[in-house]
Amino acid sequence: MKTLKNHTLIYDNECPMCNIYSKGFTKSGMLDEDGREAFTEISCRNKSLIDFNRAKNEIALVNYRQNKVTYGLDSLLLIIGNSFPLLEKIARIQPLYWFFKKMYSFVSYNRKQIIPSKKDNTPQSCVPDFNLKYRLGYMAFVAIFSAYILSMFSGKLGMNLTPNFFREFGVCLGQILWQTLFLKAYLKEKIWDYLGNMMTVSLIGTLLLIPALITSFSPVFYLIYFGIVVFIMFLEHIRRCKMLQLNYFPTISWVLFRITALVIIILTTI
Repeated sequence: MKTLKNHTLIYDNECPMCNIYSKGFTKSGMLDEDGREAFTEISCRNKSLIDFNRAKNEIALVNYRQNKVTYGLDSLLLIIGNSFPLLEKIARIQPLYWFFKKMYSFVSYNRKQIIPSKKDNTPQSCVPDFNLKYRLGYMAFVAIFSAYILSMFSGKLGMNLTPNFFREFGVCLGQILWQTLFLKAYLKEKIWDYLGNMMTVSLIGTLLLIPALITSFSPVFYLIYFGIVVFIMFLEHIRRCKMLQLNYFPTISWVLFRITALVIIILTTI
């Protein structure tokens, strides 16, 4: 690999995804061994060079030769392009560049809802600004993806259930609406952070269901498997609420909706 000299990547050390790929750059030799610096431990020199608030949203790459800073996707392309110029040229072709930039923002603005940290509530934390467009986009993506997988999985449960995307999509939207109506007054400014985390809990459950789709067992097996997945989601929901410094009320409301939705689905199939 060709090393990008005299550059330092300012990464979010409380984000596992950021930690992994930035470490990959140094381990592979694309950056110097000391070519990355944790946002929470940023030096006075780098802090004076970067746009501190922008660096929370888009990872910053400091060029010491020119005292210049690039951000976000451009930072990553600069590092990758130094070793693989062709890849950078391809990635910068429109509309590929537009698509990758949107994907980067989609992940970056939702990264604390995808993988939260216990240290996200400190002033020094690298927490991105709230972006309604990308939060709604993330919630819509999870709702559609979860509805698709759940509709396929429901056909394996028996109980006269048949795959129905719109039924499962309605449940996903109902969960969002239910929690918003019941918790908005309690959560106040945390409502969007909570909803993002709640959708990640749904995404985790959906991903856990996928392996069962490629197998063929009795409905009893799938019912037990589904129960285990729901229990894992329940524990994860509690864990994330604790990280958001919330009590058990959101989890109780979340469980009540799940039970209500299940009863309604069963009654409509009898």
